[in-house]
Amino acid sequence: MSRDYDAVVVGSGSNGLVAAIRMAEAGRSVLVCEAAPRLGGAVATEELTLPGFRHDVFSSVYPAAVASPVFASMPLDRFGLRWVHPGAAMAHPLDDGRAAVLYRDLDRTAAVLDDLRPGDGRAWRAFVGPYLERFDALRSVMLGAFPPVAGSLKLVAALRLHGAMDFLRLVLLPADVLAEQLFTGEHATAWLHGSVMHGDVPAQDAGSAIAGVYLQLMGHAVGWPSPAGGADGLSGALVGYLAALGGHARAGARVERVLVAGDRVTGVGLVGGETVRAPIVIGDVGPHGLLKLAGSSLPASYTERLARFRPGPGTVKVDWALSAPIPWTAKDVRQAGTVHVGGTAHEINQAVSQLRLGEVPQRPFLLSGQQTVADPSRAPAGRHTAWAYTRVPRRADWALEAGRHADRIEAQIERFAPGFSDLVLGRHVLSPPAMEARDANLIAGDVGGGSYALDQLVFRPVPGLSPYRTPLRGLYLGSASAFPGGAVHGVPGHAAARAALTDARLRRVRSGDSRGISGRSGRARRPRRP
Repeated sequence: MSRDYDAVVVGSGSNGLVAAIRMAEAGRSVLVCEAAPRLGGAVATEELTLPGFRHDVFSSVYPAAVASPVFASMPLDRFGLRWVHPGAAMAHPLDDGRAAVLYRDLDRTAAVLDDLRPGDGRAWRAFVGPYLERFDALRSVMLGAFPPVAGSLKLVAALRLHGAMDFLRLVLLPADVLAEQLFTGEHATAWLHGSVMHGDVPAQDAGSAIAGVYLQLMGHAVGWPSPAGGADGLSGALVGYLAALGGHARAGARVERVLVAGDRVTGVGLVGGETVRAPIVIGDVGPHGLLKLAGSSLPASYTERLARFRPGPGTVKVDWALSAPIPWTAKDVRQAGTVHVGGTAHEINQAVSQLRLGEVPQRPFLLSGQQTVADPSRAPAGRHTAWAYTRVPRRADWALEAGRHADRIEAQIERFAPGFSDLVLGRHVLSPPAMEARDANLIAGDVGGGSYALDQLVFRPVPGLSPYRTPLRGLYLGSASAFPGGAVHGVPGHAAARAALTDARLRRVRSGDSRGISGRSGRARRPRRP
């Protein structure tokens, strides 16, 4: 059995759905093939613990999605997407019962930091204020396709030469150096270090400062919200918009190979023998996934570079059903959607050092969330959900060890919220191998689409003028492993589809062909937006 489409997208994560939407908006027939039994990739919500408790299986908080110019161009609100903002974006408690808090309001944030250590809030306001005033220009660099030439010119125009050079320095700066220059108090220092830990580059390494600063800057500019009812509110809206444009998406349709004739793509083959013919294939897969699908048809030099792409560390994630909100000692933490749990910057760095040595930290640093404090629809009346995840070294026994590490995670939360353990009604533990089994892109629990070490930060996945094109005509890469990388913003998927459409137009111009991409007679129809 076979069918014809103008394009096939492999994978229904946010990038895959965005790529398909872009093709459908251009009037092309498109099919998304998803191996899992549900659409959405790592943007998913399930009842993991007890009936009625809706947990985000992987990602949960989406500042980059709200900041994304790609999502802003889509009418996702018409398809059910509604953002919920907690009272505070993020909080970082310490053992003294106080916490540094990130609010959308810069002045309120600065006041909290100044209360913790006089001068720290003033320093943060002076440092981040100019970037916040020019956030649109900064976003065009951070959430733009590669090469970010237009965004860079826009940022230089906004910051002037001196400010642009300061920004370039920030991109290369280690976070611990920046924290030392800005702050004198341990609360603000730990607060910045915690945001750095959303990536896998330690605060002592070059390239770590920009990760923490930009994440906190988004907190001021757009907040750290979550979709009402669960993360699947975002993926569901993308699926709904795609369907309204005439696009198709199939769950449980695992692609096992890219079909090739000569030097170009002709479609994909599914497990079970079905084929789908299409002159364009866009992979919402990592470099190693691309090699599995099409490695034998790609030049050896390209496959060698793809094979060198390094995944990030593994992840252990725990979800809880709770009888009441988490009783954080620091009261300001109780209104935060995201909580960084790990103590001082020294403790965080110590845990990172252990990870680098392949050791399991006894006091791990946690990224945790409590979405029900702002969105009670995720749990039965009066009940709550919470989650936490932590980076772990790569080792073979995590399927057995994950439960013991979940106990360490709970002990860390108990440290800053005595009585937490008494509230647990149910617990679900997701180990690195279990993550990969649920989503093949999360290799051994890597939730970032590959390491963000400086050599992989810009040239993702391989050096080149267009990371979205491959040497095989008609095959494109549009996943978090391509620039600008992970988080949920859809930029790689959009850029890959745009590259595919550009190449198709150029081929038609060269051949003098006015027909559609697939060569079928008649111009492709451009549908109206719903």
